[in-house]
Amino acid sequence: MKTLTAPFTEEQVRQLKVGDMVEITGLIYTGRDAVHKWLSEGNEPPKNEVDLNNSIIYHCGPVVMKKKNAWTVTAAGPTTSIREEPYQAGIIEKYKLKGVIGKGGMGEKTRIACQKFGCVYLHAIGGAAQVLAEKIVRVEGVYGYEKFGSPEAIWKLQVVKLPVVVTIDAHGNSLHAEIEKQSSAELQTLFAGMKK
Repeated sequence: MKTLTAPFTEEQVRQLKVGDMVEITGLIYTGRDAVHKWLSEGNEPPKNEVDLNNSIIYHCGPVVMKKKNAWTVTAAGPTTSIREEPYQAGIIEKYKLKGVIGKGGMGEKTRIACQKFGCVYLHAIGGAAQVLAEKIVRVEGVYGYEKFGSPEAIWKLQVVKLPVVVTIDAHGNSLHAEIEKQSSAELQTLFAGMKK
């Protein structure tokens, strides 16, 4: 088991390889479709509320409840990441992101950006929203609650030992691209067999 501990650095990230199981400890931010589009249009959250530089973005719309004037996350499962493919590479470059967490993988533009700028794509387990929420020890704040709504807002989360798997590393390797290549070859074999 590898660890990624804040402050996140390119040196830490470059040591990770596809297939590595990782536990993340530190401050991360959520960001889904609305936030990625908004950021890609040149908008900026206030630095005193959200500092994305050298950070990790989690494709997640957490279920958050307010109890006694404090936010509590009750579910924090990953969102399908490919929806952010049009924006992700630019955001990785702009903020020098060190990690992107989600599910389902991302495309070629993101793979290239990860390699060029020292970032990794980290796969979180779908269907384990409550288990992942238990790794969030504190909600540090929220930006854009009124603007984007709760699931789309940027939640600032303190996590301890959040479990993920590296599926795109900073060396140009993508488990998703490899599986797609293998699946395509297998399909071609099957189709060839059906024609006989």
